[in-house]
Amino acid sequence: MKTNITYAGFWVRSFAAFFDTFFLALPVAILIYFLSDGTWFELSKLQQNIQYALSGNAQKALSLQLQTTLHWELLFECIVLVLTAIFWRYFKGATPGKKYMGIKVVDAHTLNNIDNRQVLTRSFGYIASILFFFIGFFMIAFRKDKRGLHDLLANTVVIYETDR
Repeated sequence: MKTNITYAGFWVRSFAAFFDTFFLALPVAILIYFLSDGTWFELSKLQQNIQYALSGNAQKALSLQLQTTLHWELLFECIVLVLTAIFWRYFKGATPGKKYMGIKVVDAHTLNNIDNRQVLTRSFGYIASILFFFIGFFMIAFRKDKRGLHDLLANTVVIYETDR
């Protein structure tokens, strides 16, 4: 096992997450929106909120929060979870965004591929990382091992692929 590994930091992981949102979650969201016949969330309210926010009326925009339909939201979240798990298996620890950025998720102790328990723990750990103003993600920027709360919960670490 290589002992001199390079942990993937906050910014490279942020760019990977952006690519995953754009190329993985967005297509699923578009699919769910059309499957739900537009009832997943009201696009007209989203447009109205954007107009209020751009005109400087943030209070009005915040008062008109979008309402999603729970079963469509759950379907969206489950599809993204399953696709992420499939990509982690297929790309050996990487989603398309991580693969593009040359990073991967591995077990923190063995540096081997993550198992199904770690996939689920890490996926649900994102919820914990989001709570309290995304502090679980910002931890990545300040820890020496660049682990977020979801990494700590799942016993994973994100490294550059060349370190394997």
